[in-house]
Amino acid sequence: MDKETNKKKKMLLAVIQGDDYTATVDELNRNGFFATVLSSTGGFLKKRSMTLMIGIDEERTQDVLDILKRCAGKRQQMTYSSMAMTAGGPNAAVPMMPVQMSVGGIVVFILDLDDIQKY
Repeated sequence: MDKETNKKKKMLLAVIQGDDYTATVDELNRNGFFATVLSSTGGFLKKRSMTLMIGIDEERTQDVLDILKRCAGKRQQMTYSSMAMTAGGPNAAVPMMPVQMSVGGIVVFILDLDDIQKY
């Protein structure tokens, strides 16, 4: 534990989709949280992702989780897709149709820390 304040500390490791990175980090920074960012790849589709390492006082954990859910959590998004696919790709003669897709998503690991030191 931090010797000066005797507060418990947490490390949040948040794995987010690469597309959500900029808005998420900007919102964390606006609220006084700072993250170390690691580029990562994973999941079934091998999409680009980012892992945020966020060290905080334990009582601020829910504040960070709320920001992460709002900026990078699962949500529905309208996209356009051709319903007819041929061996060469979408068929240009078939119009694009609006389709609701689930996008985003986040995995957060919450770890107890003995101390955080900044120099």
